[in-house]
Amino acid sequence: MVDATTFNQVQEKVSASREDILKFLRDIIAIPSMNSQIEAVGERIGEEMRKLHFDEVRFDKMGNILGRIGSGPRVIVFDSHIDTVGIGDVAEWQWDPFLGKIENGVFYGRGACDEKGSTPGMIYGLAIARDLGLLDGWTAYYFGNMEEECDGIAPNSFVEVDPKVKPDMVIIGEPTKMQVYRGHKGRIEFKVVEKGRSAHAASNHLGDNAIYKILPIIAGIRDLEEKLGHDAFLGHGKITVSDMRVQTPSLNAVPNEAVIYIDRRMTFGETREEALQQVQALIPEKDRDSVEIEELFYDTPSYNGFVFPVDKYFPAWAIEEEHDLVQAGHKARQLMGYPDSVAGKWEFSTNGIYWAGKAGIPCIGFGPGDEDTAHTVNENVPLDEVVKSAEFYAMITGLIE
Repeated sequence: MVDATTFNQVQEKVSASREDILKFLRDIIAIPSMNSQIEAVGERIGEEMRKLHFDEVRFDKMGNILGRIGSGPRVIVFDSHIDTVGIGDVAEWQWDPFLGKIENGVFYGRGACDEKGSTPGMIYGLAIARDLGLLDGWTAYYFGNMEEECDGIAPNSFVEVDPKVKPDMVIIGEPTKMQVYRGHKGRIEFKVVEKGRSAHAASNHLGDNAIYKILPIIAGIRDLEEKLGHDAFLGHGKITVSDMRVQTPSLNAVPNEAVIYIDRRMTFGETREEALQQVQALIPEKDRDSVEIEELFYDTPSYNGFVFPVDKYFPAWAIEEEHDLVQAGHKARQLMGYPDSVAGKWEFSTNGIYWAGKAGIPCIGFGPGDEDTAHTVNENVPLDEVVKSAEFYAMITGLIE
């Protein structure tokens, strides 16, 4: 159990580790890990865990980095994805996205918020928890994984492939502004393929333009959102045309195929079948024979060639405010000096769609930074939050009933 004396010990150890924590943060942000290419940053993270004497440090079969402390009967995973999105147009950045900059105690750089910022606190927090006896009876894993290209695939592999462990609970380090989060919407990704008929642009009347044929579906999707479901906690469903691709013989021809990709965020009470039916209903009657709707499927190999095929369907999830894990998170925040609050939710998606949504494993989120800066050229994380998060990660096992 964590009392005031134990918390003071945690605080002293975190404070003493501040410079190491912040150097570690800058080191891992300086290593690009876009498009799931996490081997190099995983090696650097493994080096830090070995320095802190984790019991086991290795890459799993998929290529994620694992660190383990203890071998007790209760199992907890600290989940931090260490891949990032790309940097886009480098000219839009006012500083090097990997070297970053520090201004007014805030570190700016790619991955600072989403989500390398949680890794230093998790790793140092776990080492401190071990040293203070707060992991007695526990097996605790740090899990630095690939998430950006397919939510939930890494934890699914963790449970079913390597190390074949189903934890009792999970702490997700995605940014929460140092609050406790307990859920988020689910989503499904699918594509709509509209077939046309090619012809020379000079004789366009002989063709059947696939772009024109798909426009009513795009307009219908634009206007559909207000009709989607609503949940008091998770909020409204969302739908977005996220990409469009055209097949045409040349720039002087009528396109014979148009494809749109759809990101559909689902709240409680909405189903994958309903989401597909809503889009099917937007297809004009005269075009139904020329249109296909297909759920997306992920089978892209990881950087080491490992393939783990999954549907790109991700269920909504939330655990109750009264759950022991949520309440332990609130107790940790109170000891850290934060005011009382109720648990919040993410607007974006996390690995919680597998842990809680598919596998039924209780999880909460706690991490430094604000998700609103994720994927932007101003991505950032307050340095004090990076350090202070280690207090939460160190204490949480000692507060769970």
